[in-house]
Amino acid sequence: MKVKVKICCISSIEEAALAIAHGAAAIGLVGRMPSGPGIITDELIHSIAKTVPPPIESFLLTSETTAEKIIEHHKKVNTTTIQIVDALTDRQYLKIREAIPHVKLVQVIHVLDENSIQEAIEISEFVDAILLDSGNPNLSTKVLGGTGKTHNWDISKKIRENISIPTYLAGGINKDNVRKAIEHVEPFGIDLCSSVRTNGQLDELKLEELFKAIS
Repeated sequence: MKVKVKICCISSIEEAALAIAHGAAAIGLVGRMPSGPGIITDELIHSIAKTVPPPIESFLLTSETTAEKIIEHHKKVNTTTIQIVDALTDRQYLKIREAIPHVKLVQVIHVLDENSIQEAIEISEFVDAILLDSGNPNLSTKVLGGTGKTHNWDISKKIRENISIPTYLAGGINKDNVRKAIEHVEPFGIDLCSSVRTNGQLDELKLEELFKAIS
């Protein structure tokens, strides 16, 4: 099966259209975060999400950590998918499911060490997909992705092997290492942001090179 590509940090309707035209299966729209690139307003997320044609998925990246706040955040933007980038309080996934059953839930696991494997296995029971990213939610200013750095792909591979739901791989993936990442981890999808941008803007040439590298 061909790996799905998610282009994250989309900041305009034009960028969304460009990513989709080149083959993106999903786009990421970044809500308020403690750090990292691509943050846009909820109003803009809503405007962009409305233009995304099925079956392309629109991901809301939310740093909210309670079910109530995540549901509230989603109501403002109406994306097809919610990407929870921090730990969810008391693992209240069922509360979100009951409120918005038609919306897919993707939990980010920040791959720090072997403990990330057990965390992913447990959480995989509650969500539609796991997204493996670099970052560290334990720092004083949480780093919840968007680092542009790779992590230990051996751990990511173990996670993918031990869960039964789709796995997205993120963190420092670019045209030069994407083939190696796909062959090593064998993810359902890959997620990119900074490596397909120039001065913060989505770069058509870099998109072409990326998709060429995985074709």
